[in-house]
Amino acid sequence: MLHQESPEEVDGAAQGESYTKGSSHVVIAGIAATFVITTAVAIYVLAGQKPPAATGQILEVWAHPMHTATAGFDANGASMPQETFDQVLVFSHVRLHNQSDKPLFMHQIMTNVTLDDAIHTSYAAMPGDYQRIFVAYPDLAAWRGTPLSPETTIDAGQTAEGIFVSAFRLSKEQWDARKSLNYTFGFRYLPSLTLAPQIAVTEH
Repeated sequence: MLHQESPEEVDGAAQGESYTKGSSHVVIAGIAATFVITTAVAIYVLAGQKPPAATGQILEVWAHPMHTATAGFDANGASMPQETFDQVLVFSHVRLHNQSDKPLFMHQIMTNVTLDDAIHTSYAAMPGDYQRIFVAYPDLAAWRGTPLSPETTIDAGQTAEGIFVSAFRLSKEQWDARKSLNYTFGFRYLPSLTLAPQIAVTEH
């Protein structure tokens, strides 16, 4: 005999199918809503991001390892113990550009050298100290150029370029064993700019 479904069975099946269709609509609606929200958040985040106020480039880097011995007498000519120490003078030629619509007030430049033990940081010399280096060491005169002050102000849309020097109490062997070299340019009221040279370091 053929089985005939009762009205209750037919209604129950139809109702179940209706529930299934309704559930699929809810799932699709949920996925669509999630996509819309995710897209809106992404647009909001991207719209809120601004390009950095400053960009820059390391044009040249040259290092001068030095083994220095102090004089064996003081200013009055009296004998005193002689001391020796090693240091590396790092000369860096950089170009910085202000791509914002406001002046940039730089307040420090740091040269960072990573060695096996830690990161060693040296602050760039002020222009007056930069010039005195060439008086104390005349053989470095060939590297003399326009100094870049760590306290330079760069007007909106303008570019600043120059040379600064940093000194490290390191031996030549320690300097040669460095793992990395980079620079941090600090600006008032704004995030710092970190640059790594994309050129080889020249040693003299």
